[in-house]
Amino acid sequence: MLTRAPDVLGLDQDERHRQPVTAPTRATRLDAQHPGDGEAWLDLCRRWEVLQEPFLRTLFTTFPPVRGPLQLLRRIGTAEALRLARFLLLPAKRMGEELFGGEGVRLLLAGNAVHADIPVTSPVSGAYGWLLAMLGQHFGFPVPVDGSGGLADALARRAEAAGARLHTGERVEHVAVSGGRVRSVHTAAGTTVRVRRAVIADVSAPTLYRDLLPPDAVPSWVHRDLDRFAWDTPVVKLDWALDGPIPWRTPEVGGAGTVHVGRGEDGLVRWSAVIESRRLPESPFLLVGQMTTADPSRSPAGTESAWAYTHLPRGVDDPPSADELARRAEGVLERFAPGFGARVRHRTVQRPSDLQDADPNLVHGTINRGTAQLFQQLVFRPVPGLGRPETPVGGLYLGSSSAHPGGGVHGACGWFAARAALRAHGRAGLLHRAATSAVLELLQRSGRE
Repeated sequence: MLTRAPDVLGLDQDERHRQPVTAPTRATRLDAQHPGDGEAWLDLCRRWEVLQEPFLRTLFTTFPPVRGPLQLLRRIGTAEALRLARFLLLPAKRMGEELFGGEGVRLLLAGNAVHADIPVTSPVSGAYGWLLAMLGQHFGFPVPVDGSGGLADALARRAEAAGARLHTGERVEHVAVSGGRVRSVHTAAGTTVRVRRAVIADVSAPTLYRDLLPPDAVPSWVHRDLDRFAWDTPVVKLDWALDGPIPWRTPEVGGAGTVHVGRGEDGLVRWSAVIESRRLPESPFLLVGQMTTADPSRSPAGTESAWAYTHLPRGVDDPPSADELARRAEGVLERFAPGFGARVRHRTVQRPSDLQDADPNLVHGTINRGTAQLFQQLVFRPVPGLGRPETPVGGLYLGSSSAHPGGGVHGACGWFAARAALRAHGRAGLLHRAATSAVLELLQRSGRE
């Protein structure tokens, strides 16, 4: 069961029934902050309504996308498609400046943009902010009742009802390959799983190609390109049990399930610059989840279960730096919510090493299995020439967020891999495998050159 979390940035005051704020309601509030921004927001929402179906079809399909772009062209025409392409390439800061006069709504875009590890002054960061803002406006940010584990439990029940057998708690040690095809999977506990049709690997690309597969099963150009594989920035996560709601200086923020906490547009720019220069930020940007606000079953009435995460610079994932960043993060919260610390009854800090120990896929404490920046997205993800779930090993598919379209709460990477595996063994499997091999060879040839 899902409940809809109130929307972001405290713009949802009094929406404790956990429904998304309507576009007209938000427009009224934005217009009060800066005249004209309300109508600009409605224009953006109307634009989304036209683009939503073909845009999402294009984004959430394997390469090369065909139906989505054709549908988009028929709907808006070539000239408008070029304007859209420019729009999607804009940095979040520039996009906000072109669309809105007030900083409040520009922060709505920028705050959503930094859910990815892209500086708000970098190309395509605006597309992330726009996409998340529009999804939040039209659908809200749903969360599973009783905890995020409920989503995994539901998927497991669905799989078992269809006849699947699930084995967990065993670490895969290596994947055996012969004749160019995957043959078996071996675990550290001594279990061997013989492969009849396919393996979908939900691990990072470097782990799959460098640790699990035999070196001679992976083309040399893949190894070379993986030398340039870029991780996203490490995460430090804090969890709190509070004896009351977070005492925000602006009370309306208490009605939001997700809150972005930072120091305005220029503060976000400075924060991104500090991260990129591999220094520890004095005033980190925080993404805060008020989980009892989003789902009252998360803690007893009158209390709050909350978490926050922020980022360390790449290569700075040692425990002392993580602890210092956690201290600074709580200092930021204390500034925006005086008395926060007095309401904390229990806290845990998950450093990058803790995250990796809990899940080896969270390498260096990264959560997207590779940067979301443009040079490692689309046909470049995880490396040029491997922009589809198929791998150079027959019957082996990459279904993790190291594959297109990358990290996020969408499940598309595994879905693509599962569909590719099913199509390869369906009625038209021979034709599909031939077509896929041709496309993959074309992509890989471009990657080798």
